[in-house]
Amino acid sequence: MDAVRALLETQPLFTLLLTVALGYVVGEINIKGVALGSGAVLFVGLAIGGFAPKAAPPALVGTLGLLLFLYGIGIQYGAQFFEGLTSVRGLKANAAAAVGVIGAGMASLALVPLFGLRIDESLGIFAGTGTSTATLQAVIAAMKGDGAAVGYSVAYPFGVAGPILLLYALSALLKAKIEAPAAKTIETAEISLRNPEIVGLTLAQLKARLPVGLAIAAVRREHHNQLPTDDLVLRTDDVLLATSTEPALLREAAGLLGELQPGRMSSHREDLDYVRLFASSRAVVGLALRDIRFPDGITGSIVQVRRGDADMLPNPELILEVGDRVGLLVNRAHTKTMRKLFGDSIKGTAELSFISIGIGAALGLLAGMIPLPIPGVGKLTLGLAALLLVALYLGKIRRSGPLVWTMPLSANLVLRNLGLTIFLAQVGISSGPKFFSTIAITGASLLLYSLLIVLVLVLVTALACLWIFRMPFDVAAGVICGATGNPAILAFANRVAPTEKPDIGYAMIFPSMTVTKILFVEIVMVLAGG
Repeated sequence: MDAVRALLETQPLFTLLLTVALGYVVGEINIKGVALGSGAVLFVGLAIGGFAPKAAPPALVGTLGLLLFLYGIGIQYGAQFFEGLTSVRGLKANAAAAVGVIGAGMASLALVPLFGLRIDESLGIFAGTGTSTATLQAVIAAMKGDGAAVGYSVAYPFGVAGPILLLYALSALLKAKIEAPAAKTIETAEISLRNPEIVGLTLAQLKARLPVGLAIAAVRREHHNQLPTDDLVLRTDDVLLATSTEPALLREAAGLLGELQPGRMSSHREDLDYVRLFASSRAVVGLALRDIRFPDGITGSIVQVRRGDADMLPNPELILEVGDRVGLLVNRAHTKTMRKLFGDSIKGTAELSFISIGIGAALGLLAGMIPLPIPGVGKLTLGLAALLLVALYLGKIRRSGPLVWTMPLSANLVLRNLGLTIFLAQVGISSGPKFFSTIAITGASLLLYSLLIVLVLVLVTALACLWIFRMPFDVAAGVICGATGNPAILAFANRVAPTEKPDIGYAMIFPSMTVTKILFVEIVMVLAGG
C-alpha cells in the first residue's frame, strides 16, 4: 500500500485521471433507478485524498475546470437567463432560492448559542453547505483563524451529497416521472386552397388568421412553385406548403384552407428545391434571420432550422448558431452559391473560436476581481460568479462585430462535462485529508451540524418552489441546484429531470445566490464586530 500511496502522491496528473475514471465507474452503478453520475467523482476523490494526502493536483487545475463549466453554461443559456430574470417566473425562482439560502444562514447562526460553536466555524459550515468558495474567502478575510476552513471542509461534501440524496428522495416521494421531451421535427402539408372565405385574401391577411406555430413556406400556382410574398393574392386551387412542428396544426390548417394533396409540390422541383446546409460561416452565424442577406440575384427562403436534436420554425428574431442545420428553398442552380454563403462545413461546426473564449473568459475573471462597495458592509468581489454573469450576457448578445461568442452545442457540452469532471476530481482529492482529519478530531458533531444546515437549505427551497410557488418539479430542481450551488448537483438533477429547465434554473439562480451568500456573511460579520 505504501508503494501505491507513493505513486499517487508523486504523480498528481495520473491521480487526477485515475480519479475521473474510477468516479465514472462508481457513478454508473445503478441502485433502484438512481445513479450518481459525475457526482461520484467527488466521493472517489475524497477517498483517494484521504488515502494519499499529498496527491492533490494544483488548485489552478480545479479552477480551470470550474471556469470551463460555468462559461459553457452561461454561453448556452444567456438568453433564457435574462428573459427569466425579468419575468414573474424568474422572480419567483430567485425569491424561493433566497428564502432557502437565508434560512440556512440563520440556522447556521443558531448553532453558536445552541451548541457553543464559534461564529467563524458556523459561517464556514454555511459556506460549505452552500459549496461557495467565494463565501468562505469572505469569512477568512474578515476573521483570522482556521475555524471557517474547518467548518467548510467538513460541510462541503454534505453540501454536494445531501442535495443529491434529497433530490432523489423528493422525486420518489412526489413520484415525479419526467421523461426527456421528444425532439421536435418540422412536418409539412401540401394543401389545395378551396375555401371561398380565404380566396381573394393576401398572404399577409391569411397569416394573421393562422394559428401560432404554423407557417406557409411556398405556393404553387400555374404549374410553378414560388416563394410566398405578403402581397400575393390567393386564388382557388393554389397549393400552399404549410409547415409546423405540431402535426395537429397541419390538420387544422387543412380543415381551414381546403384539402390535402400530397405530392403536388414536392414532385416538381424545377423552380424551387430543398437543400439543407450547416451554418458554419461568419457571414451568417450570430445573425438574426432577418439580417441575413442572400447574394444579389438569388431569392430563397429559410424554412427550417435544426439545432441539436430539435427543429425550430424560423422567425425573423431567431439567431443562427454554429452547427445549426438550415433548410432552404432555393432554385437548384443557386445551391453552390448558398453553400458558400452558409459555409456548410461539418468540420467548421466543430471548431471553436478560442479568441472569443479567451476574451470572454478573461473579461469574466477581470469582472470577478473588481471590488464592489456595499454600504454598511464594505467591499466584496464576486470571483467566478462574475464570470458566469459575463458569459450569460455574451450568450444573450451572441455576437459583437466579428466576434461570435456562441460555440457549437456539441463542443459546449464536451467542454462543460470535461471542466466539471476535472473540478470535482481536484476538489475531492484536495479536500480528502482535511475532511478525514477533522472528523477524527471533532467526531460526529460537525457532521450532524452540517447535515442539519443542508436539510434546511434544500427543504426550505423545495417547500417554497413546490408548495408556495407551485413550480413543476424540473423547474424546482433547477432552482434547488442554483441555491445549493455545486455543478455535481445539477448533473444529478439532469438525470431525474431530463429537460433543459434544471440547467436554465441553475444559470438563473447561481449568480444571484452567490452574491446573496456573500452579502449574508459580510452583514453578519459587521453586526458581530468581525
